[in-house]
Amino acid sequence: MLVSLHIRNLATIEDLELELSPGFTILTGETGAGKSIIIDGIKLLLGERASPDIIRTGKKEAMVEAVFRVKSEQKESPLKSYLVDSEIFLQRTITSEGTGKAYINGILVPVRRLKEVADELVDIYGQNDHIFLLQLEYHLNYLDDYIEASRLRREISILYHQLQALKEEKRAIEERQKERERRLDFLAYQIEEIKRANLKPGEWEELLAERHRLKNAEKIARLCVQALEIAYYGDNSLLTQLKRLATYLEELSQFEPSFQEVWRNLEPLSILAREMVESLIRLEQLQEAAPDRLEKIEERLSQIERLKRKYGGEISDILDYLQKIEEERDQLISSEERLADLNREIERTFKEYQNKARELSELRHKGAKELEQHLKKEISQLGMKEAEFKLKILTRPFSLEEIDRIKESGWDEVEFLISPNPGEELRPLRKIASGGELSRIMLALKALGKESSSGKTLIFDEIDSGIGGQTADFIAQKLRSLARRHQVICITHLPQIASFANHHFRIVKRVEGERTFTSVEKLDFEERVKELARLLSGRRITPLSLQNAREMLRHNLGSELSD
Repeated sequence: MLVSLHIRNLATIEDLELELSPGFTILTGETGAGKSIIIDGIKLLLGERASPDIIRTGKKEAMVEAVFRVKSEQKESPLKSYLVDSEIFLQRTITSEGTGKAYINGILVPVRRLKEVADELVDIYGQNDHIFLLQLEYHLNYLDDYIEASRLRREISILYHQLQALKEEKRAIEERQKERERRLDFLAYQIEEIKRANLKPGEWEELLAERHRLKNAEKIARLCVQALEIAYYGDNSLLTQLKRLATYLEELSQFEPSFQEVWRNLEPLSILAREMVESLIRLEQLQEAAPDRLEKIEERLSQIERLKRKYGGEISDILDYLQKIEEERDQLISSEERLADLNREIERTFKEYQNKARELSELRHKGAKELEQHLKKEISQLGMKEAEFKLKILTRPFSLEEIDRIKESGWDEVEFLISPNPGEELRPLRKIASGGELSRIMLALKALGKESSSGKTLIFDEIDSGIGGQTADFIAQKLRSLARRHQVICITHLPQIASFANHHFRIVKRVEGERTFTSVEKLDFEERVKELARLLSGRRITPLSLQNAREMLRHNLGSELSD
């Protein structure tokens, strides 16, 4: 539901704010007052293409923003991720340079994102706003909504996507089958090459460290000898001195007990010194024991380097690649068996799809007859008394050999046919209906609909074109009835329709200082009487037209309580 609308610097609108309520709202005003500008502003907010020509003269930027409140049944729709306390805030700016920005809840988004959100919030029906009614997909979806087939549609959609996934897997296997033997030979060569290398994680780094050590073997040996001379070989070596020191401290402890602790603490130092000497001796011996080790390391590094260039930048990458090609090899070896399983699975899933599609098709044929009768009655009341209406259902059950032609919606195609005048054959609605007829048919469809979009804002822009009298009363009643499930906003010139609304706004255009301004006034009961009188009699409002307007308003507002 549209809660508030703010438009700034759009054509003749300088700064306009509307606070809107649930139910049936009417906008009236003199021709050219700016009613269509408000609708254009909403369209811009919902992602339609913008031209800098719409910006008010002398201004650099136009802005439209609105707050929508979403009902609980809509919260599972694509809107869910945008809601903040059940509301969503949209904003659009257009600059004189032809650029602009779009925001959802204050966050900058691409303009196309507004269109995605708009589909869940607002439907606008005017002389040129029924494109979706001319699309066959809408006809099918409306019928399914009417017969409450969402569960079957969902089940068919799941089966359809399962079949698509199975077909894709089968296609991939069949493609691989064409070069299966060649691929298996190639994979076997790669697997053998990598496995023969017997790579180990971390080996590369260990080899580099060992190579660095071997390349400096002479220096390492010299340093080992020098260190051992100090720690072990010399007459006054570190170990010898520590042993002497321990003896002295032990003797001193007999005279000074505090030296017992010092003597005991010296033992770990002696152990550490012996471990250091053992490490130095092992390192010295290692240099002597492997004179050809450096050559072997260079060969191993070169082997690993070749594998890294072919299969991955690190040893871990090569081992990951090995696992991947082993899995591919196993799949190729078992592909014949998997292909047979896939064929059986496709056949089973397709039969289930056929059963569900057949069940849905039967419901559609049955529901179409009921919808035809109801819709014929509805459009008759809306001024198309002689019109004939029919739902043409083309059913095409597909065989397993035609599986590539199946659809997510089942095997039916639905099209609305209409004959507006007696003696004319039924023809596709999308080819012959006028804008006014489309508006009334859409109103009838919405009035009959059981659509899941309850809670949307429906905007009807002058759908009363070319009608009057009793037909106008019927349209007004349909609009008010529709407003029990939706927020309905209607621009009209007919007093019959205006008198049925819960809320009435008047669009006013005034000229001040050679500038034109459009504003909006919410009317109370007496102001509505005057506006209805203007719609009844034009500029010359008479006591009689005021009386007629008052009686019409009281009657139609009172009838709402008894509906």
